[in-house]
Amino acid sequence: MAITITEKAANRVADFIKNRGKGLGIRLGVKSSGCSGLAYTIEFVDEKSKDDEKFITEKTNIFISKKDLVYLDGTQIDFAKEGLNEGFKFTNPNAKDACGCGESFTV
Repeated sequence: MAITITEKAANRVADFIKNRGKGLGIRLGVKSSGCSGLAYTIEFVDEKSKDDEKFITEKTNIFISKKDLVYLDGTQIDFAKEGLNEGFKFTNPNAKDACGCGESFTV
């Protein structure tokens, strides 16, 4: 089981945590949403939950609940700027399909 993050995305997470003034890392998860069924969630982690798996990549702590790991195992997190838009991008080998706008996916 592995989760990876690119250097560009790790730097962005580090900037967010520095500006926030605290945090152990980020939690990657999924929620029911969108036209394809599941959407990614990202939030700051100030305290590790006993249900969390912890991954360290590019000096970034990434926490994922055990129930979400089945959907996210092997995912790579990147950060991209495209014109005026910027955000995290996910390459998930478990995703079988995604909606046209890229907001949700199916496994």
